[in-house]
Amino acid sequence: MSTVGILGGGQLARMMALAGAPLGVRFVVFDPAADACAGQVAPLQVGAFDDTAALAEFAAKVDVITFDFENVPAASARWLSERRPVFPNPAALAVAQDRLSEKTLFQELGIPLPPFADIRSREELGAKVAEFGTPCILKTRRLGYDGKGQFRIRSDADIDAAWQALGVQVEKTGLILEGFVAFDREVSVVAVRGRDGEFRAWPLTGNWHVDGVLSASLAPAAVSTEQYDIAIGYARRLAERLDYVGVFALELFCRGEELLVNEMAPRVHNSGHWTSDGAETSQFENHLRAVLGLPLGDTRVLGHACMLNWLGQMPDATAVLAEPAGHWHDYGKQPREGRKVGHANLREDSPAALADALERVGESLGRQAQVAPVLDVLRR
Repeated sequence: MSTVGILGGGQLARMMALAGAPLGVRFVVFDPAADACAGQVAPLQVGAFDDTAALAEFAAKVDVITFDFENVPAASARWLSERRPVFPNPAALAVAQDRLSEKTLFQELGIPLPPFADIRSREELGAKVAEFGTPCILKTRRLGYDGKGQFRIRSDADIDAAWQALGVQVEKTGLILEGFVAFDREVSVVAVRGRDGEFRAWPLTGNWHVDGVLSASLAPAAVSTEQYDIAIGYARRLAERLDYVGVFALELFCRGEELLVNEMAPRVHNSGHWTSDGAETSQFENHLRAVLGLPLGDTRVLGHACMLNWLGQMPDATAVLAEPAGHWHDYGKQPREGRKVGHANLREDSPAALADALERVGESLGRQAQVAPVLDVLRR
């Protein structure tokens, strides 16, 4: 029986451990927080990510190591890789941790993306805003997620405010300016690559965000066959260049028939949560299969599936569980404003049946605004 070590003890680690139990896999989770929610379902070792003594103790307990979020220090992943196999590899992690490195790689691979620029001073910011036009977005190169570490510049009058808000981070995390894309919709590729190079992808997922945080996901997304093939091709190209092992997500903007890459997440991903109940093999199980060198599972969708994210506190589960294909996922976290505390998955055989189920759930929970954009797609 293999033991998988997971750096990071959040909900993604928790769901990996739950998915691995039927495979006979054991786990050890490493996290700085004693109340990390994955510790409710797997042994938890508490320690700092840069504590080499604690990391050495952790490595001695496991056969292979992975991680559940991209801000694990790449240096720690490299240090561990000298003692145990680490997947995805630390080089892939390092690229995904730096928006400039990531976008430069996209550019090298010929993957279309919005304009971007490294920003080192207030003067450079002003010059690039003039070049890109407004609106545009100033971001930290590192440590930003779910809309954090960002400032949207809507006009030239916002440049000073943007610099005051983020300029202090220029030495610590670096800054990047990104051109704004007037997109029609957002989609993501969730894909997996095995140790042997086998590559599989789930159907594209349509995504809706509120304040930079994922609110709802729908699979399969309403895209053309050509768009699907292009998106999967981008993901395959990226995985092969990075010699990637495990699950990752590639987020894209759709503008007409054009696809522009936004960013990569080197881990199981929020937009792939629907796979736990709506696909032949979930992203969590396939990630474990990949890092353990096992055959990958089928990634086909079972009908039509939607994921609804719960932030702040969990709503009443009754409305979801009353649905024949409603599934509830509670992360075991304490309520906190803006915190991801759980999600629900609904799966039906047809778009019409899924739309009816979502409408019932939305009305029961007072979440009509959250389900409305999904209903618009399902009922077209």
